[in-house]
Order: sequence, then C-alpha cells, then structure tokens
Amino acid sequence: MVSEAMSRIDETHDPKRRSWVASANGHPDFPIQNLPLGVVSPPGGAPRAGVAIGDRILDLPALLAAGLLSGEAARAAAAADGATLNALLGLGAGPRRALRTQLSALLAEGSAERGRVEPCLHAAADCALHLPARIGDYTDFYVGIHHATNVGRVFRPDNPLLPNYKHVPIGYHGRASSIVPSGTPIRRPNGQRPRPEGPSFGPCERLDYELELGLWIGPGNDLGAPIPIGEAASHIAGYCLLNDWSARDIQAWEYQPLGPFLAKSFASTISPWIITPEALAPFRAAQPPRPEGDPQPLPYLLDAADQAEGGLDLALEVLLATPGMREKGLPPHRLARSSARHMYWTAAQMVAHHSSNGCNLRPGDLLGSGTLSAPDPEGCGSLLETTRGWQQPVRLASGEERRALEDGDEILLLARAERQGCTSIGFGECRGCVLPAHGS
Repeated sequence: MVSEAMSRIDETHDPKRRSWVASANGHPDFPIQNLPLGVVSPPGGAPRAGVAIGDRILDLPALLAAGLLSGEAARAAAAADGATLNALLGLGAGPRRALRTQLSALLAEGSAERGRVEPCLHAAADCALHLPARIGDYTDFYVGIHHATNVGRVFRPDNPLLPNYKHVPIGYHGRASSIVPSGTPIRRPNGQRPRPEGPSFGPCERLDYELELGLWIGPGNDLGAPIPIGEAASHIAGYCLLNDWSARDIQAWEYQPLGPFLAKSFASTISPWIITPEALAPFRAAQPPRPEGDPQPLPYLLDAADQAEGGLDLALEVLLATPGMREKGLPPHRLARSSARHMYWTAAQMVAHHSSNGCNLRPGDLLGSGTLSAPDPEGCGSLLETTRGWQQPVRLASGEERRALEDGDEILLLARAERQGCTSIGFGECRGCVLPAHGS
C-alpha cells in the first residue's frame, strides 16, 4: 500500500505534456505536472477550491457546474465545494488521483474542452489565497537531525543530542489557531524575557524563523486505532512549506519543564498550496541509511517500502529582505540552502508514531517536520544556528547586520522538486514580514 500511495507514475507526469495555459509551460512552480490544491477568493467572489496552473487558478466549483468532471473526479470536486478542503482530503488517494487525471487532460494541449474550461480560470494575481483547510490540530516534530545537533551544541557542547532522539520521533502539540497563509504580516510577540535581575515583559528581542516542511493529513483514524507504518503514507494528503516563527528569548525562559509555549504559538506561516503525493511521485527517494552505530527503528516504525522510497528530493531555500535592502533596490539575501533529504525520520514514521498511542488524526490536521538544516554552515535552517547562538552576525550587502530578525524584515521560504528526466515543480511562496509588537 505504501509503494502504491507514494510512487505511482502515469501520464500526468509526462515531461512532454504541455498545457494550453501558456504560462504553465516552464513555470517554476506550477506546470501541468503539479496541479496543487488550494482555497482562493476571485475578485468579488467567496472562497472556493482552486488548482494552480501557471499564473492562473482553475475554479473547481465552476468546472464541476459546467459538467466537465465525472465519476470519482466529480466526487472529489464536490467535496471541495466550499471554503475548506477537509472533506476532499478525507476521501483519500483514489478520488484525488482521479481528479488530477481529469484536470491534466482538460488542461493539456489539444484538449477538446478548452473553450469550456477557459471561463473557469482566474488570474492568480487577482485572487486572495487562504488556508486550504480548517486545521483542527497541529503537531510540530523535530526530525531534522542537523538542526537538533546544532541547537544542542549551543547549550550542551559535549552532548548535543539527547539519548532518546534516535529512538523516537520527537514532537509537541502546537497551536492551530495562529497558523496563517503566506503573505500574512507577523506581529512581533510580547512575552517574558530572562534577565539577571529577574524576568521582564516586553517585545521579543531574538525573533527567529524555522525552515520546515508541512504534512497535511488526509483520511484519519478512529480514536484508539493506531495507523500501521505500512499504511501511514496513504494518510498523507499533501505537503506545504512551514515557517515556525520562534521567539528564542521567550522560549529560553519558559520551555522548562514542559517545552514550547508562547514562544511558538504567536504565529506559524504556511505556503497555501497543497502539493499532492501524486505530484511528488517522481521525486521519491530512499531514506538515507542511518550512520553505523545508530539504533534501528523499533518494528512499529520500520517498513521496507517506506525506507526504500519514503524520502523526498526537495531543495529548500531561505531568503531575507530587509528595509535597508529594499530601499537600495537590492535582491533578497540567501540565508540557507537545504534539503528534505535531511529528515532523520520519514513522513510515514511521523504519522505512525503520532497515532501509535491511539491518537486520532483527522482530515486537515497539519504536522510540521521541525527545522530541516543541512550539515554544512550554508544550510542552517534558523538564525540561532547561522549565528552560532547569536555570536556571529549575518552581514548583508546593504551594510546591515542581523543576529535576529528586526521589524520590517521579510522571510521567504521556497521549495523545488527536481530530478533528471522529470519536469520540476515548486511549492509557491511561504512569505511573512515582521511588524512591531503591540504597544511598541
């Protein structure tokens, strides 16, 4: 089941397939081989399900009303006829794949239905993008081993990784209500900050970003019924980018003994398009072998098919634009390049472990990977790592320096799936600009 869910290649992936939507051909993120799902508002319209194709968005309810979808594809589109995609996500891979197949045929060069489909397209630039689903629950994991090592080295130089890290996928339950789509301004949080004379309350002084991958849950599980590792991939409906903004000084004071709280709950930004497992099928990869001496995962976390193709070849990037750079017309500064290959645990292992105690996952739940840093200094997924614990500032072409994010700074996360012989696809933007704290 895992292999079927993850790696089915069909005509929708054909690199020779082109679209009559001219902007899709060669588009860096949304060629016809992608077709991600989202929720958009066209000018003067209510939120509705849409599919990105080049610089256009295909209106699913309009397509359904025009009678252009049938069978399981029509069932999927009907489930998405509203302001959230939860019901569609809950249908699983079959209807989702049928929808993708029919959409690809309708949008392909030579489609006999072009004249009927064109009125269902909106200019993406004219549409507002929303969260694609109602997020009932959000869990953030810690599967980026290089980030865990880098952060641990700041606080525990002689023992950076805690003993449980290589045995269990570490995670914590986050705050779903403060997850926002790309482009939403981020208000600097107030909180208690540590001082030698005792804590003070005020604006965060060490605001940071975190480069993460988000996983959307599709079909859920009943309370008390764990998801077996061999079936876990079929419960993943898609992926997005996630910036888990972090107030490091507040976090340093409050995290003991129960872990992250207000330092994380003020905002998390996601890219608004759900990149489906079907779109990512050509970019599956074997999970990197564990270093010699590392423990083998316990049986409930170990599946041969998942180890063979549970990884993803995704190039990840972090860019920073400051007020000073914008004033001087300078391009954004690249802070990091990394990859989803640096996940110590696979997405399926995250799902299997999350449900292993009987926890019920539901359609539209969101899981975060944790910060995905690379092993090299140019691949750090947070400023805490890049600055070596705030000691070495990032120097910018504008003459500015950054140890932590300042008001007016904008962080942009990007992801790209590339493989020789395949049409590359992207995730779209995950962007957020920092506003001053309330009362500042």
